[in-house]
Amino acid sequence: MPRFLLCFFSILLLLGLAAPAGATHIVGGELDLQHQTGSTYRLNLNLYFDAVNGNPGALDTDLSVGIFEKGTDRRMQNLTLPLVSNTAVVYSDIACTLPILGTRRIQYSSLLTLAATTYNNPAGYYAAVERCCRNNSIRNIRNPGNAGQTYYLEFPAVVRNGQPFINSTPRIFPPLSDYACLGELFYYDFGGQDADGDSLVYELATPLNGHSSTNQPKPPQADPQPYSLVQWMPDLSELNQIPGNPALTVNRFSGRLEVRPSSVGLFVFGIKCLEYRKGIKISEVRRDFQLQVIDCPRNIKPEVKVLLPGSNQPYQSTKDVLHLVPGSSRCLRLRFTDPDPTSRLTLSLHPVNFSGPLPSFSLVQGTVRTAGAPDTLFSEMCFPKCLDTKGRVYLLDVIVADNGCSLPKRDTVRLAFTGVPDPNSPPTVATTAGPGLPLHVRIGDLVTFQVTGQDPDADPVTLEMTGRGFTPGSLGASLVPGPAGSPTRGTFSWRVPCPPTDKFLYEFEFTAAAKPCDERQASPPVVVPIQIDYTNTPPTLTASDVAPLIKRYLGEPYTLTLEGLDADNDQLTLTASVNGISLAEAGMRFTARNGAGKATATFEWDPSCTVAQREITEVTFLLQETTCRPVPTSHKLRFEVLRPEVPDFLPANIFTPNKDGVHDFFELPTLPPDFCDSRLANIKIFSRWGNLVYQTTNRTFKWDGGSLPAGVYFVLIEYTDKSYKGTVTIAP
Repeated sequence: MPRFLLCFFSILLLLGLAAPAGATHIVGGELDLQHQTGSTYRLNLNLYFDAVNGNPGALDTDLSVGIFEKGTDRRMQNLTLPLVSNTAVVYSDIACTLPILGTRRIQYSSLLTLAATTYNNPAGYYAAVERCCRNNSIRNIRNPGNAGQTYYLEFPAVVRNGQPFINSTPRIFPPLSDYACLGELFYYDFGGQDADGDSLVYELATPLNGHSSTNQPKPPQADPQPYSLVQWMPDLSELNQIPGNPALTVNRFSGRLEVRPSSVGLFVFGIKCLEYRKGIKISEVRRDFQLQVIDCPRNIKPEVKVLLPGSNQPYQSTKDVLHLVPGSSRCLRLRFTDPDPTSRLTLSLHPVNFSGPLPSFSLVQGTVRTAGAPDTLFSEMCFPKCLDTKGRVYLLDVIVADNGCSLPKRDTVRLAFTGVPDPNSPPTVATTAGPGLPLHVRIGDLVTFQVTGQDPDADPVTLEMTGRGFTPGSLGASLVPGPAGSPTRGTFSWRVPCPPTDKFLYEFEFTAAAKPCDERQASPPVVVPIQIDYTNTPPTLTASDVAPLIKRYLGEPYTLTLEGLDADNDQLTLTASVNGISLAEAGMRFTARNGAGKATATFEWDPSCTVAQREITEVTFLLQETTCRPVPTSHKLRFEVLRPEVPDFLPANIFTPNKDGVHDFFELPTLPPDFCDSRLANIKIFSRWGNLVYQTTNRTFKWDGGSLPAGVYFVLIEYTDKSYKGTVTIAP
């Protein structure tokens, strides 16, 4: 039947049903609790409001939720939930919309803190919101206009076995806005989702009435359980909430509702969603809703027939098995129709016992029995040539659905078939690198050649390159594909580098790959070995002095010349280094003249105190070549600063300053010489009473006694690192 006629008759019927009833406003709803961060959670109430018959003045701006401890029913806290959103609930199929049936989703929400020190009872907790009243026109419970609703949620403690236990309860239940037709199967996916991936189980449940009433429709706070239940009409019960054949059921694991209602009217029903983690129940959500059943105009289901290949005979599910083999047609003709006028039909497929590529339709949708439209539609269904059932019998449902309200009617043909794919040959690959292999190259050479892949079945080909024991890209080798076409071509390019290891033979492997039927087929590989020809003669280094230890006094310079030669004429570089200090600190200078095949240098040393303070100073002369695998050559010399000879220090200890030309002065001609950090600092002469009578820093001094009386005087000779003490006598 055309949709506009169906909707028109449905509106008349609903108007007739709704006229005598003075409906209130609440359709259904549920609570959910979502973890935010730390101990912060968000509590939501999703309430569904009758947008057509409800009284907008009854829409609350906020509702109160009570939170209680299970087992003791101790009130933990009250929380006000403000209204945060108000949106329309759409039909599953907009074309089936009835103007006298509409629902709005009203959400109330607030944050709350569940502290681990407070919410730790292993029995758990529950939240409840109480509100009255239900629609007066509900037919399956007693006194619906005075029946309240209690939205109920159980949740676990936030601590378990001494550890934080975080859980978000199930949510995102799809709201029901559709209606059911008398005597027709109605189905709806009513399941929720869980953010933690916990298992959800669904059960029918009697809706909760609670403590609210027409005298107090909005209690200031919810009371603890027990909550009274709604009272079913005679012959109805929790397992028979909406009469029908079958009566209302819910799939335990998917939440799918099904009912073939046997009475028209408005029916309330309740669902319980249980949440399990590791087999242990941790939460429970109760959900109330209502379903409108109307006497829809008759809608005859459509019909689809699958015709056997090369025949107008219909396929029979009970005896026919299709065998799709190479060389045979893989296409079937479909004939589908509907006796109702102006019926829009849609084809679809449902694989029963397999997954993978499905056949394609030449026509998916069409309209029959309207002006200019045929009474029957035809479509061609073609299986992929790659289909391979691997000897199994696959089952495939071919479904045609009309656009009837409230839900489409369907006809199904179940096909049983086997499939063997068309034979396919692997691709081949070739290169222009031969015939003389391996290719012999030198470092720095640019190696290029063409790689060609083709497939005898004209399947698209991809060229692949790998290396045996190495990654080509890490060495700078590339395979650049050429323009698309058949055969597929690519260009190999490699600027030969210095190998990172002692490996000089590289085997590049080329393959052509195709993916017929989404299964990779590869050619036998072609290997192109490339040999890097490389030889190197180490350079030689000679020095003008081969003595292992060079000894010099301070102020006695030293000069050395060096020469490096390389038979391969590689660029040579000469350097010098001192162990532990710089050349300049050691009083050394190094002047190099580097070049291709030859390098010379002059080394000069002015012995310094820095070197004198070290026992031995070692200088390394290094000759390096610029080549792939350089072999450095070195020459080492050791240097030592000689200390000056020190004569015996036996100073005279008596003199006679009588000017007779004999021993008239006190002097120290045999003082130890100055050397680096050992230098003369002071000479002092004291009287026997400790008075300083003479002082000098001149090592060539001559003291005439200074007219002091004869006697013994004390001498102190100070160096920067030591001192000498003695006496001197002035004789008369």
